[in-house]
Amino acid sequence: MLTHYRAQPPFQTKDGSEIRELMHPRVHGNRLQSLAEARVAPGQTTALHWHKTSEELYHVVAGEGLMTLGDERFEILPGDTVAIAPQTAHCVHNIGDDTLVILCCCSPPYAHDDTELL
Repeated sequence: MLTHYRAQPPFQTKDGSEIRELMHPRVHGNRLQSLAEARVAPGQTTALHWHKTSEELYHVVAGEGLMTLGDERFEILPGDTVAIAPQTAHCVHNIGDDTLVILCCCSPPYAHDDTELL
């Protein structure tokens, strides 16, 4: 199965990031996970949140950010990957001059009702 980037419309999630679903069961027919691209503008911070059931992987593609993961805070740069366990508070702050771009893989797949703002 194939999706085309330009055919996937962006939308805003509860945490305030711009998301483009690259592959999601609800739309594309895959089954157990979703893959999205998140974009955070310079100076912006996503809302602190967690997911009740989904485990996430964030892979930084471009930009630089400050990641809050539970009680930890650390810088994230292109090539870095972060594992986020279910029910772990997290957010990202773009500390650079360019858009922070993160690939987000969720299993089970991303769902708005699985996201709880903190």
